[in-house]
Amino acid sequence: MNNTIDTIKDHRSIRQYLDKDVPNELIDEIIKSAQAMPNSINGQQTSVIVVRDKKKKEKLAELVGNQEYVAKAPVFLVFVMDFYRTFLAGEKTGFKQVIHEDIEGILAGSVDVGIALGASVVAAESLGLGTVPIGGIRKNPEEVIELLGLPKYTFPMVGLVIGYPADKSHKKPRVPFDSFKHDESYDTKIVEASINDYDKEMDKYLKDIGRSEQETNWSTLTSRIYQSVYYPKVKDAVAKQGLKSK
Repeated sequence: MNNTIDTIKDHRSIRQYLDKDVPNELIDEIIKSAQAMPNSINGQQTSVIVVRDKKKKEKLAELVGNQEYVAKAPVFLVFVMDFYRTFLAGEKTGFKQVIHEDIEGILAGSVDVGIALGASVVAAESLGLGTVPIGGIRKNPEEVIELLGLPKYTFPMVGLVIGYPADKSHKKPRVPFDSFKHDESYDTKIVEASINDYDKEMDKYLKDIGRSEQETNWSTLTSRIYQSVYYPKVKDAVAKQGLKSK
């Protein structure tokens, strides 16, 4: 189709990196790409923290669930939902900010962070770099907030490991396209019918890459995880940051 679409469709998570630094110029271009993306009301409620310090990366690797590649890769980005900036704007103008006190604020901020993350992944991979997003940044949020000096009305939403790939990794199959794309309205029948097919495809994929003993199909994996709130500290940490979901 074109190089951009080819890059996006060839995405795979990279967890092994070369011992090779990523120049600041490239990281700045990646973050400028994220900053250029659309955001709600031009509020620009996203900030990105670049972490290169070895000891800080090691601590973050521990906090996100002992994911060692966070420490080993040269750069780790933390995407922050940021209503502190807009709060300051309200302090300047005298219009009191209340959006951070409602679920709509959290939803808008989450969408904006997601858009910025996606742009960063595409930009990094277009430069020959590898990435893997880290949702575990929310596993121990209060410690991450303290480590990164985050002010009130902000929250660390997701991390992104960036480096030069040590291997190509494997491209994981996605759910059938006709259960992802819906024409005019949501088709529950197609989604219901697709799950068994996708489980079979994942079973085959895991056998092909030699990980069938360590992992299992999509239905089993997701239902095991989603039978509990796997980052239970988020709710209290969000409230302590002055963000509410009433």
